[in-house]
Amino acid sequence: QVQLVESGGGLVQPGGSLRLSCAASGIIFSIYDMGWYRQVPGKQRELVAAITGGGNTNYADSVKGRFIISRDNAKKTVYLQIDSLKPEDTAVYYCNARRGSWPRGDYWGQGTQVTVSS
Repeated sequence: QVQLVESGGGLVQPGGSLRLSCAASGIIFSIYDMGWYRQVPGKQRELVAAITGGGNTNYADSVKGRFIISRDNAKKTVYLQIDSLKPEDTAVYYCNARRGSWPRGDYWGQGTQVTVSS
């Protein structure tokens, strides 16, 4: 059974920082591409940052320079360091594990709420 469990969300003031974590189980973590998405009510879920199994990263333009995605394959965990938070970063943040070739898979966590407000 595959599980992705996010943690680290919360209420933070503008300009603050958070570190989100996503712990995976039930998959060969090192061969999966991992991503962080976010969603606000009434809008589509959007990709924030992604990291391949080999460590290559990709970021949405809106978060470049403020967000850093990283992974620890030994701990089967992917992280999202979020700095210089803005009110528009408020959303539910979801972890995703994806692999397009065998063993294929596309898995989601339950999400963690990030609220940026003074």
